[in-house]
Amino acid sequence: MNLLNRYIFNQYIKYFFTVNAGFVSIYLLVDFFEKFDDFTNGGKPIALAMKYFFLTIPFIVDQLGPIFILLSCVITLGILNHSNELTALKAGGIPLRLILRPLILTSVVFTFLFLAAAQWLLPTTIAQTNNIWYEQLKGKVPLGILRNNRYYYKGHDGFYSFGWANPKSHIFQNFSYSQWDDKYNIQTLVTANVADWNQKDNSWILKQGQIQHMESNDNYSITNFQTRKFTLPEHPEDFLVPINKSAEQSLTSLYQEISRKKVDYEKRKAWTDFLGRISYIFLGIPLLLLGMPILLISYRKWGRDLSIAIPVSCGLAFMAWGIWGALQSLAIAGYVSPIVAATSIHITFSLAGIFLLIKSDR
Repeated sequence: MNLLNRYIFNQYIKYFFTVNAGFVSIYLLVDFFEKFDDFTNGGKPIALAMKYFFLTIPFIVDQLGPIFILLSCVITLGILNHSNELTALKAGGIPLRLILRPLILTSVVFTFLFLAAAQWLLPTTIAQTNNIWYEQLKGKVPLGILRNNRYYYKGHDGFYSFGWANPKSHIFQNFSYSQWDDKYNIQTLVTANVADWNQKDNSWILKQGQIQHMESNDNYSITNFQTRKFTLPEHPEDFLVPINKSAEQSLTSLYQEISRKKVDYEKRKAWTDFLGRISYIFLGIPLLLLGMPILLISYRKWGRDLSIAIPVSCGLAFMAWGIWGALQSLAIAGYVSPIVAATSIHITFSLAGIFLLIKSDR
């Protein structure tokens, strides 16, 4: 490694960890004020809270990894340009591609470190944070299992079975609730095409359903209904499905999940989850390739102030996140291929960035 590469490498590393520390600190500070009362009200020791917040750091870094790579490069290149070092290097006959090469190579190294963390570190840390938050603090444990894209839960007085396409919403498909006697005979069976949770009065709204109830002569009375309100023992919050539960799976586990799916929709979703996970980790590289020429162009047009370059870079990152998220949703719905959803933004941003870099190097 020559002197120039070593100097740029050291600058990039310094700003990478500075940006990392800054964003992680802000994230933890907000998370602390939101959740610390839950630990104190739950009578949990401070050490458990500190362990929870400490174990959250790898997840934060993973979520913000692409923007760390982009901002670190923007700041490094911006400082070089602001101090006229970039101009001096180019005046000395050093091509722009050689100046940028250590930034790109270092970003690739960090990306593979993120990849390794997703395989070996994150499944362990996220499983522990889920255990602390949901089980030790909230007193909730998983009540059932997921089979063939259908959830089965054992409640206090009965059994639930339903499809739950989006755990963030409280709308359930093909819902059923059954109560059994000591001889394992069904006493009551309530089924509905759609079940919706009404948070205002803590009730269930079941639509297009049927009630089967055992009479004294072991016969069943059947009542059909279009819409009916029910008060059942469990609420949707009792059906524990942590939002980041899938993050407990390593990359190899996500890949192995594909072969276990038999239905086309489930297999497509498994492919989308696996390829989307990898594509998100690698999102920092195309952001970097496009962010560097945008930085140089902004300096030529608006001056050497990072107050312009950093907001532009953040806007680029948020735009990329939005496009990436939309493509993942379209892939799950079957409108685009999971491979297209995972690679299109990388190819587009990379080609655009390389084209602009070539123009800037002339």
